[in-house]
Amino acid sequence: MGKQNKRLHGLDHLRSAAIILVLLFHYKVYYGVPEWINSFSSFGWSGVDLFFVLSGYLITEKLFSEHEKTGRINFKGFYWNRFFRIIPAYLTIVLFYYYFPQLREGRGLQPLWKFLTFTQNISIDMYLNTFSHAWSLCVEEHFYLLLPMVLYIIFSKKLTNKTFYFLAIVLVMGLIIRYSVWEIFIQPALGRQRLILAIKYIYYPTYMRMDGLLAGVAVATIFRYCPLLKEKMVKHGNFLFLISVFLLFIAYFQFGGSVLSMKFTSLGTSLFGFPLISFAYGLMVIAALSPDSALYKFQFRPSRMLATLSYSIYLIHKITNHLMNTKLADNFTMRTDQIFLMSLFAAVLGGFALYIIVEKPFLILRDRYKFN
Repeated sequence: MGKQNKRLHGLDHLRSAAIILVLLFHYKVYYGVPEWINSFSSFGWSGVDLFFVLSGYLITEKLFSEHEKTGRINFKGFYWNRFFRIIPAYLTIVLFYYYFPQLREGRGLQPLWKFLTFTQNISIDMYLNTFSHAWSLCVEEHFYLLLPMVLYIIFSKKLTNKTFYFLAIVLVMGLIIRYSVWEIFIQPALGRQRLILAIKYIYYPTYMRMDGLLAGVAVATIFRYCPLLKEKMVKHGNFLFLISVFLLFIAYFQFGGSVLSMKFTSLGTSLFGFPLISFAYGLMVIAALSPDSALYKFQFRPSRMLATLSYSIYLIHKITNHLMNTKLADNFTMRTDQIFLMSLFAAVLGGFALYIIVEKPFLILRDRYKFN
């Protein structure tokens, strides 16, 4: 009963919302969605940014908590946990793509070594777009690699009160790099090529997409080391949620509804679009952690289920979408919206299978053999 009470339902809602957003966007890009959900699904790509903020918060909070209890960071334990959480299900999908070409949703596949080294998102070949959604896992793996080392330095030098200065420096460096890349690659390009280059050099690379993870680190820092600020913010969880939704509306129009819009190639959007979305989702996470907010109090079992399955669904959903839109559509006469809804169900079912067969057994194995 105690364990149940500790579950943060607000974060479950956000995680389930994130995977729904991603599912809708990818389905729209590859197959088109019913008109009634077209505009909403266009912004579904931002679900990945919500995942980034959630990951940044949860991982940083775990490391903060560990250091507070033990006075150190257990590097072996951290990387052991991350390995068993991420790698088994990920490698399963990589093997599926390489050994069963009929499962591929795109025109080609990046070299195997890029997936094995989590460098698939660096200088990505835009025409080899099968399993392209692995790019976000590359970003997170790079973050997991660096964060414990950075926090070790901060703790050993007793610089926790300088954390926000560090985050600000990294954010400014990101803006400078983004501007330089835009000036060199994007600004001279014309037409469709301009958008392709913006996606390749600004949307995918790790050094361009740390905003969401940094927002998560900032939230964890506020909740752990800024008690006065935390107290003020959690009193207004519902208001912060409304502000975050308002900011996301602004971002929606700034991007022209989609990252695939030509508006993404403008200097202002390339520079400040991702920080704005990350800030908005950061406020939403704070709202989800505020005990008086509706997001925190509301409990919904399907939301918890989707949150639990979200990683496996994310990995497998393009495979299930592809199968449903080739095998099902080719053999049965069905309306577009029927195939759409059945594809969403198939993605959840596929995620459940991957979770039960691969992800969960390795999580049990991880917990059985822990590094102390």
